[in-house]
Amino acid sequence: MNKAQLVEAIADKLGGRQQAADAVDAVLDAIVRAVVAGDRVSVTGFGSFEKVDRPARYARNPQTGERVRVKKTSVPRFRAGQGFKDLVSGSKKLPKNDVAVKKAPKGSLSGGTKVTAKAAAKKATAKKVTAKKATTAATAKKATAKKTTAKKTTATATKAAAKKTTAKKAAPAKKAATATKAAAKKTTTTAKKATATTKKAAAKKTAPAKKATATKAATRKTTARKTTAKKAAAKK
Repeated sequence: MNKAQLVEAIADKLGGRQQAADAVDAVLDAIVRAVVAGDRVSVTGFGSFEKVDRPARYARNPQTGERVRVKKTSVPRFRAGQGFKDLVSGSKKLPKNDVAVKKAPKGSLSGGTKVTAKAAAKKATAKKVTAKKATTAATAKKATAKKTTAKKTTATATKAAAKKTTAKKAAPAKKAATATKAAAKKTTTTAKKATATTKKAAAKKTAPAKKATATKAATRKTTARKTTAKKAAAKK
């Protein structure tokens, strides 16, 4: 059914085709203007029209399969009411001599759109506040995690620097100790060499003295023998 057929279907009930066309145009115009303004148009038993924001996303071109960036946009959405769903599914029978979508109770339509819009605005505000709180909490967690990581990194760097400083301080001490030990070893070796040299020199000096003493003793013995021989010869 198109618009012309819809006008023909309700022309008899509204007293003519022109009146039906004007009524359909007025209803559609009111719905479109309300949805564009961000209001939610709800018809009891029939359904509701509302504006939905779609965030930016990636989609695929069905012809080429190429990934395409889709910008943020707003689209209209219609949600069928429970009465409409029941009639379509067959759980309820379609009345023959009565209106399929029954009229709303008296007074319920006055300001209904505004009240619905306010409720939708409140819900949207509540969602935004919840999203902001969640974002703030996530940001706080990230900041805490960053601070903790920074503290750990600083502590690790401090420990590493302390180890390096200790190693640097210990290195000269080790070098000094090694140098002292080497000097002590050299001094001990030098002293040992000097002592050995002194002993050798003393031994050399003692050896000639002993030889001289032995020579004197031999000389004395020879002299004594000669003297004894002379005396014996004189007695004869």
